[in-house]
Amino acid sequence: QVQLVESGGGLVQPGGSLRLSCAASGRIFSISTMGWYRQAPGKQREMVAGITSGDITEYAASVKGRFTISRDNAKNTVHLQMNSLQPEDTAVYYCVLDQRLAHDYIYWGQGTQVTVSS
Repeated sequence: QVQLVESGGGLVQPGGSLRLSCAASGRIFSISTMGWYRQAPGKQREMVAGITSGDITEYAASVKGRFTISRDNAKNTVHLQMNSLQPEDTAVYYCVLDQRLAHDYIYWGQGTQVTVSS
């Protein structure tokens, strides 16, 4: 049983910063990809950032240059440093663990709310 526990969401003013963290536990394979998705009210869930076990990263165009994803393979954690936050970044952010390369599944966290407002 794989569990993902997110932390770090909250309310921040425009231009501010937040750091999200996600800790994975259970049967974790070394060849996994971890990442973050988000879903704003009335919108589809979208990919924000992803990072492979070899530290190859990918970002949505809307966050490139503002967000930074990192992971600690020894601790099975992934972080998302979010700078220069804007109201359009307001959403529920979900941690994701993709283990399909290991013939396993994709796992999702419960989500953490990020609200950017003055």
